[in-house]
Amino acid sequence: MRCRVPFPVVVAVAVSAASGVTSAELAASRARQSAPPAAHDAAKSNNPAEGDATVVDGIVERVEDDIITESEVRELEAFQKLVNGRAMSRDDVIRELTDQWIIRNEAGVNRFRQPSAEARDHAFQDFSQRFSSPGEMHARLAEAGLTEAALKRLLGEQLYLSSFLEVKFRPVAQVTEDQIDAYYGGEFTSDLKKRGEPIPPRADVEDQIRELLTERTVSERSERWLDDTRTRLHIELLPSAGGQ
Repeated sequence: MRCRVPFPVVVAVAVSAASGVTSAELAASRARQSAPPAAHDAAKSNNPAEGDATVVDGIVERVEDDIITESEVRELEAFQKLVNGRAMSRDDVIRELTDQWIIRNEAGVNRFRQPSAEARDHAFQDFSQRFSSPGEMHARLAEAGLTEAALKRLLGEQLYLSSFLEVKFRPVAQVTEDQIDAYYGGEFTSDLKKRGEPIPPRADVEDQIRELLTERTVSERSERWLDDTRTRLHIELLPSAGGQ
C-alpha cells in the first residue's frame, strides 16, 4: 500500500498569480483541513478579495473546494527520500496527496480522534530506530530538507490516517482458514525454500500469517475505496509553475 499521509507546509515561493495560491486562500485551505467539516464554509467565507492578497505558494491541484500546494509536494518528496532513499514520480506524489486528502476528509466527517501525544511520541521513537544515532538522523533530515519538528508532524499525520483506515476496514477484513492454508503452502513455503531456511509448522506461524493477510485485505479494500471516491470528486490538476 502506498504511503497515505498529508505533508502540509507553508513555504514562501515566487510563482505567477495565474498558478499561485494567495496567503488568504492558503490560510483558508489549512483551516478547512484542521477544522471540523461544519467549519469549512465559515473559513472559506473569510477570504479577502483575491487581488488584495499576496501569492505565497503554488497551487498544484484543486480537490473540490480545497487545494494541494507545491510546498506539500516538495515536503512529501523529501519525506519519501528520507524513508525510502528516493521519491516517487511527481505524478505519483500528487496522487498520494490526493488520496491523503480523501482519507483526511472522511476521517474529519466521522470526527475520528487524533492520536494521543504518547502514540505520536512512540511513532517518532520507532522511526528514530532506523538510524544508528541521533546525529545520523539529524544529518539525514538536513539532507532531505526537513526539521525534526516537521518529521514528528508528518509521522503523526501518517499515524492518524493509517489508524483511520484500520478502523474503517479491519472489521470486514476476515481471513479464512483456507486462505491461511493457501498462503502457508504456497508463497510462505516457497520463499523459505528459496532462501534455504527451514519451514516451521503451520501452527507456529498461523497468527503471523493471519495478521499479514488481514493487512493485505485492509490495503486492498482501502485502494478500492480510494479509487471509487476519486471518481466522484472534482479534481483539477494545474500546470506546474515555471513549466516544471
